[in-house]
Amino acid sequence: MQPIAISCGEPAGIGPEIAVEAWQALRNEVPLLWIGDPAHLPAGTDVHRATDPGDIHPFKMTVLARDFGSPATPGKPDPRHASGVIAAIADAVALVQAGAARALCTAPIHKAALIDGAGFAYPGHTEYLAALAGTDQVVMMLACDALRVVPTTIHIPLSDVHTALTASLLTDTLLITHAALRRDFGITKPRIAVAGLNPHAGEDGKMGHEEQEIIIPVLNALRAQGMDVSGPMSADTMFHAGARARYDVAVCMYHDQALIPIKTLDFSGGVNVTLGLPFIRTSPDHGTAFDIAGKGIADATSMIAAIRMAATMADARD
Repeated sequence: MQPIAISCGEPAGIGPEIAVEAWQALRNEVPLLWIGDPAHLPAGTDVHRATDPGDIHPFKMTVLARDFGSPATPGKPDPRHASGVIAAIADAVALVQAGAARALCTAPIHKAALIDGAGFAYPGHTEYLAALAGTDQVVMMLACDALRVVPTTIHIPLSDVHTALTASLLTDTLLITHAALRRDFGITKPRIAVAGLNPHAGEDGKMGHEEQEIIIPVLNALRAQGMDVSGPMSADTMFHAGARARYDVAVCMYHDQALIPIKTLDFSGGVNVTLGLPFIRTSPDHGTAFDIAGKGIADATSMIAAIRMAATMADARD
């Protein structure tokens, strides 16, 4: 079986140590291939330097070694590592696209170091992956055992949401999400709950007009195509246990509307999934955590969950 490829992420963050913990937890469950500089892994890591992506060692952490040219100091990102970090992502994508790896799990990056060291030209990890894949539109999903959420607008100020939210964007988000639930999660008839933008989903126009002008027409059009979409719903009643049992994913209108409930339900176990790529990509739902890097206290729960989800999604595609 082909491995799950893990790109190293920021060497000065917790990525290397949680990758080792994930390998220790999953080595008998799923083959893993880490791409990065083995000198950046925690001291004492038993490494197998593979010459081929299929050369997975049963008892050592398998690494496709890349020389970044300098050591990593926990908590102190070094712009000299930027080109290596970017190349590790590109190498991992190439392996997945060639069928030499089943899926990609990415460790967190530090965008400032990538900009300073290599002029990184993308807003973030996801946009770079989309560019490598030649994909125009991707969707971010956060998922755990209790809930899946998708924010329609993502990293923009709240004051900009009402202008960024368009019928085209919402339609694309719902279509990509629906297709991914079928292809990657094995859900034959996905049930999608859609939040309103305003309190009480606008309360028939008394608290805003985006529901009447944008959301409702989009949902009606997709229902006419046979999609099971409900809403717009009042976001404050969508996330209790009884409500969650009635849908497979909640599509929200902005970042915090989606992320607050999932991080409340499962702060450590959430997984970031990029939908709309031609390959599977997951990531732990946290950043580089420079403040605890190298201290041996990082929690690998989200990385482990991300790898397991990548493997499950790959199984669904097989």
